[in-house]
Amino acid sequence: MTEELLAKYVKPGDKVDIKSIRRRLNPEEEPEVRTYQTAVYDVISGDRIEVVMPMEKTKLILLPIGSEHDLFFCSSGGMYQCRAKIVDRDKKGGNYLLVMDLISNLRREQRRQYYRFSCALEMQSRVLETSEIRTVDELGLTEEQMMPNLPLKRSVIVDISGGGLRFVSDYAYDADSVLLCRYDLETDEERKTYEVLGKVLAVNEVENRPGFYEHRVQYIKIDKEEREEIIKFIFEEERKNLQNKD
Repeated sequence: MTEELLAKYVKPGDKVDIKSIRRRLNPEEEPEVRTYQTAVYDVISGDRIEVVMPMEKTKLILLPIGSEHDLFFCSSGGMYQCRAKIVDRDKKGGNYLLVMDLISNLRREQRRQYYRFSCALEMQSRVLETSEIRTVDELGLTEEQMMPNLPLKRSVIVDISGGGLRFVSDYAYDADSVLLCRYDLETDEERKTYEVLGKVLAVNEVENRPGFYEHRVQYIKIDKEEREEIIKFIFEEERKNLQNKD
């Protein structure tokens, strides 16, 4: 992989998870799996990068030279994964670094796009009017063509992914309904409102909760950039949860 090609997908400042697997002395015991959160410092060549040495509280994690790890990059273009080997340690500008050589091809990490992240997010929604659905099917819907000020119903998203969401409400939409779904996602940088179109795949009454209904929704029209932002949100929340467990 050329430096230009690697730099197209991975850039300084991109967040990266280092997944470390340490074998036990007793082969019958499960290996210890740790994930460390850090960032890319620089792309040196087509198969060499520098990453900031991870820390726990104020302690540097001195991963051994020669050890191999799985890297998961969170970039503006999506999620990418590869296998890498630590070949050196360095210090630049007050930053302690790991020099790592990629020993596998960089590949797009699709798992996070379809991974359903459990959550509790307030959502507002409504069924699209027939004229709006026709516009979606024939021409593609624009904000100017949406009917403003139509009432929205409240619900709670219980899991979300890059491909759709699942929500619970005290009302039931019909299966195959096309919905306008509006919800906010908050990251470390900002809080943003999303308006996406989704098709109801299934509706079921919630077990042991009479009068409440679970809806599974698949996005049918969503901006590519917004999809990547949703995936990034999931990635960030997974990182936080993993960090809290550690």
